[in-house]
Amino acid sequence: MKNIVELETKRLILRQWHKEDLEAFALLNADPEVMEFFPKVLSRKESNEMAEKIKNLISDRGWGFWAVEVKNENPFIGFVGLHEPHYDLPFNPCVEIGWRLAKNYWGMGYATEAGSASLEFAFDQLNLDEVYSFATVHNIKSQAVMGRLRLKNTMSNFNHPAIPKDSPLREHVLYKIDKKSWVLNHV
Repeated sequence: MKNIVELETKRLILRQWHKEDLEAFALLNADPEVMEFFPKVLSRKESNEMAEKIKNLISDRGWGFWAVEVKNENPFIGFVGLHEPHYDLPFNPCVEIGWRLAKNYWGMGYATEAGSASLEFAFDQLNLDEVYSFATVHNIKSQAVMGRLRLKNTMSNFNHPAIPKDSPLREHVLYKIDKKSWVLNHV
C-alpha cells in the first residue's frame, strides 16, 4: 500500500474514499442528469463496486479519482482526479483527468478547481509529460471544463470501445495538455 495523496485547494479537499461516501455516490450515479452522457444510471450495487474499485486503485498507487469534499460544508460531492484507463483506446497508455459531481455542485467552479490541483499533481509530482481527457461529443459541459483547465482539443475524435456501436454516445472528443503548456499557463 502506497502513501495516499490528499490534495487541498482553497475550497476543496481531494481525498481517499470513505464508507460514508457510498450513499451520496449512489444517489449521484442514479441521477439521470448526472449520467446523461453515460450508457446508463448505476444501481446501488454497481455504484458501490465502482467506488470500491476507485478506492483500491488509490490504495495501490497513492492517487486516482479522489473523493471531493467542500471544506466545512459537504463531506462528499463526487470525484475528480487522475486515472489510467485500460480500455483499448487509440492513445493508450495514458493518464486521463476526469470528474463526476452531484448536480447541486455544478456551475460553482469545483470541477475546474479540483481539476487544476489534479493537473498540478500530475505534472509536479508524477512528472507526467501529458494528461488526456475525453467525453462524448455531446457533453458540452465537460468540454467547457477541459477548456478552462487549458486542455486543447486534439481534433482526433474516436469511438469509445466500451460504448455500444449503435449508441449516440460512442463518438468521443479527445483533449490533452502537455507539461510545457501547463507550466507556461501557471507561472
